[in-house]
Amino acid sequence: MGDIMPQWFSIVLLDILKMALILAVVPPCMMYTTQLERKAIARIQDRFGPNRVGPYGLAQPFADMIKMLVKEDIVPKGSDKLCHLLAPLLIVVPSLFLFTLLPFGPGFIAAPISTGLLFFMALGSTGTLAIFTAGWTSRSAFPLLGAIRNAAQLIAYEVPFVLASAVIPMIVGSLRMTDIVMAQSVSGWFIFTPWGFTAFLLLFTAGLAEVNRTPFDLPEAESELVGGFHTEYSGMKFGLFYLAEYVSTIALAVLLSVLFFGGWAGPRIPFLPALGSAILWISMKSFLLVFVTIWIRGTWPRFRVDRLMGFAWKVMIPVALANLVGAAVWFYCPGFIGTAVSAVLVVSVFLLTSQLWAAPKPVLTTTWADQTS
Repeated sequence: MGDIMPQWFSIVLLDILKMALILAVVPPCMMYTTQLERKAIARIQDRFGPNRVGPYGLAQPFADMIKMLVKEDIVPKGSDKLCHLLAPLLIVVPSLFLFTLLPFGPGFIAAPISTGLLFFMALGSTGTLAIFTAGWTSRSAFPLLGAIRNAAQLIAYEVPFVLASAVIPMIVGSLRMTDIVMAQSVSGWFIFTPWGFTAFLLLFTAGLAEVNRTPFDLPEAESELVGGFHTEYSGMKFGLFYLAEYVSTIALAVLLSVLFFGGWAGPRIPFLPALGSAILWISMKSFLLVFVTIWIRGTWPRFRVDRLMGFAWKVMIPVALANLVGAAVWFYCPGFIGTAVSAVLVVSVFLLTSQLWAAPKPVLTTTWADQTS
């Protein structure tokens, strides 16, 4: 190709093709993730789920898409119309571009930058601005309360998310996603180390809070805030918020597969080429993690908002800091001693902080009226 066109043009063209492929595959995956979730939760609740549109209800996602496209777009009177339009775009575009940073096979990554993990976290945190914009521009109490909740929640859970992920480059010595996968092909999956198992639990929990999934979906709690930050959105604008949530959930599952489960690594599948086998392995690992998020949504109730915030500040951040120390001990003292010290340190901090978090609040003996009288 270098003889026909300049080298820089062929590189740019190849990157554009990779991004186009990702953008063509991810939305259909999101559509059938919603179908899987509805069927799985229906099974948990002893229902049938969608079964009318198409054979076994398989065409239901397309019916939902058509419904979103044809519904009337209602903009509240007095709202900032430009910001009302931009907010759903600002949340869905970064969630789609997260996939350009994730490796799906050897050399199959759209943006193989050296700071891939750091840029992934930076790009994923931009959703807070979009959600706050959506709540503020709606000029309504419920969306604004949902947006404020979201800002507080994501600030709280972004800290343990970053601290928990910091152990990976600390052990590997690189922020490049492909280097993290290759390191696990030599030393084994990080999930089987005490610091890796702890970091996985912290990242998975904080990631659910980042993408507003149950039991951390307080910003859109319909029992309290009608619909939260997207109460005043309808039609395809609401559909974009819906798209961003599920796309971010899939991206989180792929990230966890890369960081802790060896990414694309797995036994070669005989009837597939090497790249096809790699894509299939990382897809299966990610699918299992997405299914766990669906399982949690169907079985766990929401946290109370004060418990939600306290869990991040009182439990997850101390455990993440202890896990950093434990990972350092494991790195410099490999073997049984390092593993035991790392595990005991993390478990001790968790038991102490969880007791402080779960302790009942003191009961006030006087009321506000008594104090002011």
